[in-house]
Amino acid sequence: MTRNVEPKSLNQIISEDEFLLLVQEISITFFRTFNAYQVLLEETEPTRKCYSNLIQQSDFLESFLDEYGARENRTWSAFTEYIASIRNLVISGFYTKHLMDRYPYYRLHDTEEERDYFFSSGREFLNFLNRSIVNLYKEAIRTAEANGMKITSEAIDPDQFLEIEVNKQLPKDVVDDLVKESEDRVIELFEKMGNVAQVIDEMDLKPTRDPEGLRALIPHVLDEKKARYLMNLVHSIQSEFDTYIKNTSMEQRHKNLKDFRGYISLPLHLLEIAVWLCHFFERHEDEIRHSECKRKISILVDKTELLSHIVNYVFERCLFYIREGHKLSREILKSFVKTVRYELAIPEPLGFHARPSTYISLIVRKHDTDVFLIVDGEKYNARSVMSLLQAGGAIADKGYHSVIFEGDQRVLDDIRILSQHNYCEEQNIPDTLSYLRDLHKTSP
Repeated sequence: MTRNVEPKSLNQIISEDEFLLLVQEISITFFRTFNAYQVLLEETEPTRKCYSNLIQQSDFLESFLDEYGARENRTWSAFTEYIASIRNLVISGFYTKHLMDRYPYYRLHDTEEERDYFFSSGREFLNFLNRSIVNLYKEAIRTAEANGMKITSEAIDPDQFLEIEVNKQLPKDVVDDLVKESEDRVIELFEKMGNVAQVIDEMDLKPTRDPEGLRALIPHVLDEKKARYLMNLVHSIQSEFDTYIKNTSMEQRHKNLKDFRGYISLPLHLLEIAVWLCHFFERHEDEIRHSECKRKISILVDKTELLSHIVNYVFERCLFYIREGHKLSREILKSFVKTVRYELAIPEPLGFHARPSTYISLIVRKHDTDVFLIVDGEKYNARSVMSLLQAGGAIADKGYHSVIFEGDQRVLDDIRILSQHNYCEEQNIPDTLSYLRDLHKTSP
């Protein structure tokens, strides 16, 4: 006869004494690695490999603490918060050091003044991060010793640091149209860069040193969620570039395409920094638990200085390089433009009056290129509503029923759709031109 034995619970409570033995053993490499980091700070400066190892060790220790519920334990909660805070700042330090090391390889078109500003502001920011990390580390040691841990004074040999882990991913092409022409992909990618620039511009986040002004911006204008959203947009652009453009014959034919890659990668890493720092700020600014721990972290990491670096360096440089990348894309695009001529009907019954002229102008400005309406050999700038109205008068005088548009095929394709719907004189804007609805609402 088989006896029914009750299965053991998957969750069991252990004593703090038992946990002390476990955390004592598991944290040895963490402390040895951070001791080496302090030595490098005193002698030279931490390398990317150093920061990478700090990330691995702090991440491993934090995961261990969370696995045992240390964050919810009165004795170990503060120590866990310090380790989590260290990890946030170490990740930011790694990306900052990475940007400074990689800067010469980004092929940016910076002036000497812009380059000097990037490095001087970057070093100032990195110094702030290092000071804050050391402050948190010392407090973590003090808390751990108060809990009975014995902290080693040994430091790992920097030559023993593990190599930097590289994220490897398959191409993100599952939803892409495989018959799309390569040049069309580039044009689409440039448009996405322009959309990111527009989203960031609309945030209207201007540099400021005023403490109250900084707190009005973060997290109210820029928070972790918004920074992560922007980061994902830029990451998508980089992924498409690396999948369809990098190391292709097209990249070789258009020399500035290789330069454009730097204007994607650098803002991406800056946004990654913004994500981690906004997370750090929001977590400890709005933290309800562990009020004493929160108070100490606010002392160890100056919040006003933190916000100033996020706004005046991290995000400001991100916006600068995205704008510069967008400008570069407009230059590169000139070599991709297919200039065509379409003969299209004029709007019925009133011709090119204000409404159809506004729609045409919005389409042209959306694509940021040159398109002309041609009447008897004279060119009228389709970007300008006033110019189109003048053309409308000339067309009315001649009694023409169709006109010639000349310019970028992408733009003329959209204007042709507009003409097929009689320039939306008596119809709604078609779904294929849905962007016109938003542009028309925001146009002056």
